[in-house]
Amino acid sequence: MDAAPAPPEPHDLPALRAALAARDAELSAARAELAETRAELEDFFRVASHDLRAPLRHLKAFGQLLRERVEDLGRDPETLSFLDTMEHSAQQMARMVDGLLELSRIGRAPLVPQPLDVAALVQEARRALALPPQPVAWQVAPDIPRCQGDPALVRLALQHLLANAVKFSAKRPAPAIAVGWQPGPAGQIEIVVRDNGAGFNPASAGKLFGVFERLHSSSEFDGLGIGLAAVRRIAQRHGGTAHAEGQRDAGCTVRFSLPAAAPV
Repeated sequence: MDAAPAPPEPHDLPALRAALAARDAELSAARAELAETRAELEDFFRVASHDLRAPLRHLKAFGQLLRERVEDLGRDPETLSFLDTMEHSAQQMARMVDGLLELSRIGRAPLVPQPLDVAALVQEARRALALPPQPVAWQVAPDIPRCQGDPALVRLALQHLLANAVKFSAKRPAPAIAVGWQPGPAGQIEIVVRDNGAGFNPASAGKLFGVFERLHSSSEFDGLGIGLAAVRRIAQRHGGTAHAEGQRDAGCTVRFSLPAAAPV
């Protein structure tokens, strides 16, 4: 028996296929343009950071020479105060340059993804922390699933997250930090870091992951506004996301996602 003939295609199917092909081409072009823009931005970070180092070294060196000359001539208090401000600003700018270089390295480093024991990386990140005088109550979920990621970059993200949590909860009478997880979309695992620290105004949450964005004054908390920008960039390089929730004086919760490791 002969096979039944295939049903005729709708008359508009070729046009639909052509429209889908055009849309795919537009998306591919947009992705290529975005990748090129990111590469140019990384190059800018790297070149700008490198080129800024030499004048900063000169500023610090000649500032020290000028300080010695002022002290030899009688230690004028006002002039020394001006020099203190200049040297502090140079040190701050040097830290900002270092932050830009770190972001550049994160964007350019080759990914070496492998199954990760995230709970073990959390413990490694904890050991590298400078802890406040009062003890921190830690709670780390023992059942965090294995994730697929670059160990160096994921460790760096955890170091930034835990350092932020320690810094902003250090002024509490009883600092508390919890690290847990929850299932994310599309086979992702969300790593969740909570603290009971200073929190932030939720209306400003969109600024939290920007480069050099700070929601607290430097007199309240030291820092540059680089850590969470690095966390988001690391998450994005793994196909994930990073976001934060918080309330002023009621702590902060940061989530960043990684692909789940394939079952063994």
